[in-house]
Amino acid sequence: MTSQQSPLVRAYSEAGVVVAGGTSGVGLASALGFVRAGVRRIALLARSPERGAAARAAVLAACPQAQVHFIGTDADDPAQVEASVDAAYRALGAIDVLVNSMTSTYRPELLHRLSLADVSGILTRQALPPMHLTRAVLPIMQAQGGGSIVNVASDAAKVATPGESVLGAAMAAIVMFSRVAAIEGKRNGIRVNAVTPSLIAGTPTAENVLRDGFSKALFEKAAQQAHLGVAEPDDLAALIVFLGGPGAARLTGQAISVNGGISAA
Repeated sequence: MTSQQSPLVRAYSEAGVVVAGGTSGVGLASALGFVRAGVRRIALLARSPERGAAARAAVLAACPQAQVHFIGTDADDPAQVEASVDAAYRALGAIDVLVNSMTSTYRPELLHRLSLADVSGILTRQALPPMHLTRAVLPIMQAQGGGSIVNVASDAAKVATPGESVLGAAMAAIVMFSRVAAIEGKRNGIRVNAVTPSLIAGTPTAENVLRDGFSKALFEKAAQQAHLGVAEPDDLAALIVFLGGPGAARLTGQAISVNGGISAA
């Protein structure tokens, strides 16, 4: 694409969408949001075939006319990511939107209580999957002349929060990665944005952190600050669907919080 050409931003009725982490929480809510917005070709990437089958059935129930593909993927594995993106491209014929919304299993803990041996695993398991997937779709979007990537991180990228030292470092890495990718990709019509939620009600991650211990106290206090209401998956999905489509054609390199007022970062 030359600087004189307009970036490719397909209408959702013509777009191919890939949602990594699309079998639960924000990812599944986003997949449902996309088909309700007119998307008819969508691929869901995640590890579990059982959850993949259930998510595919849920999306088809919302829109029987859609082509919905589940592709088993371990996003920690670059070779699997490359193969899955290739399979999604062949199934959809295009990848106009990529959403990276992988569920976190990490429970916040004060740094001095965290095992030294766990630090590198937390950092890499949280930060690398969206980087792998973003890198894998770039050549496809470059050849198409455009596309939109939305990476889901968290407010830990922006707000210094006790118990989230390593997680915050990983989330900040995703945000900066997204911003740099946005600057690099804009010449090819590629937009990259990040969404940074805090607590999201009704998700596996929320159940995990609210179970007990330090993380329960931390997020119960955070919920009290959400005077506009604790965010739900559909709140994030609405923003993600907007960021992927024509309405956000001039929006890139941003990290947007949806947190009900917990913070104003």
